[in-house]
Amino acid sequence: MFLAIFGAMEQGIIYAIMALGVYLTFRVLDFPDLTVDGSFVTGAATAATMILLGYHPILATLVAIVAGFIAGCMTGILHTKGKINPLLSGILMMIALYSINLRIMGSTAENTIGRPNIPLLNSETLFSKFQAFWSDLGIDAALNNLLKGFGVQHLPSTWSTIIVVLIITILIKFIADWFLKTEVGLAIRATGDNKRMIRSFSANTDTLIILGLGLSNALVAFSGALIAQYSKFSDVSMGIGMIVIGLASVIIGEAIFGTKTIMRTTFAVIAGAIIYRIILALALRVDFLDSGDMKFITAIIVIIALILPQFINKSKERKRKVKRAAERTRVKTVEQGGKGLA
Repeated sequence: MFLAIFGAMEQGIIYAIMALGVYLTFRVLDFPDLTVDGSFVTGAATAATMILLGYHPILATLVAIVAGFIAGCMTGILHTKGKINPLLSGILMMIALYSINLRIMGSTAENTIGRPNIPLLNSETLFSKFQAFWSDLGIDAALNNLLKGFGVQHLPSTWSTIIVVLIITILIKFIADWFLKTEVGLAIRATGDNKRMIRSFSANTDTLIILGLGLSNALVAFSGALIAQYSKFSDVSMGIGMIVIGLASVIIGEAIFGTKTIMRTTFAVIAGAIIYRIILALALRVDFLDSGDMKFITAIIVIIALILPQFINKSKERKRKVKRAAERTRVKTVEQGGKGLA
């Protein structure tokens, strides 16, 4: 059980970066961007291809981020300059990226134009390089001995992966918090709230939308690059349903932790991604479910996350109405009592 939750937390922290990108488009920009399913694979394919060709994992990851940024900008250009519906522009870019991703991965083979997957089993990744440094510190043994004292039997072989992804995700969270409070970040938020209003202040909403979509898909591609290095492979179909996972993370986090401030909301998105992966991991441990049921479980989780807050809000509203009615009754009783005495 502990190992299942531990692995889910590792993946959840990586997927949280993707969820932050989805939050940026769906909540901040109010743009239904389906490019995510394609740009996630673009990040994975670019990083895996460059690593397989002998480039340093850090450089490969940075190039993957740039590739995702370009993909997001192209979606923005299709919408703003091509006047294409937001939903349709994301779908068109997602379809185009499928072929582009095949081409990217195909560049690792001499006589192949497209390639559906790339294994990284014997390649150096960000995680393997950090693990080599981490293993000399002796922290793994200390943490495992501590957990053994609490009766935990099955322990992870290394804590290096969860530490490095946690540091990266927290850093991105604080950068996102800072950016959304800058002049450009506030303009992007205002564009999502009211385009006409922000245009009245001579802001170029087209540029802001393109920039917002670029940054969103850069985060998605970054998450894809990390997932490829974490799972040691890249596959052209690994991005299917990523938009649903991202939305589930955002919805779950917002429902549990609220959205009063930007800092609280970004924390909620990260926590939502981790909670989602833990729920999924626990659900898959049920005997009659297997890995093929992941999409169905995801759909159920999203449905519950969408419906449950509505019931909670309705319940709170009913309680407020009952309280207000009781207050009015009490006031009337006091007034009638005063008149009787008079």
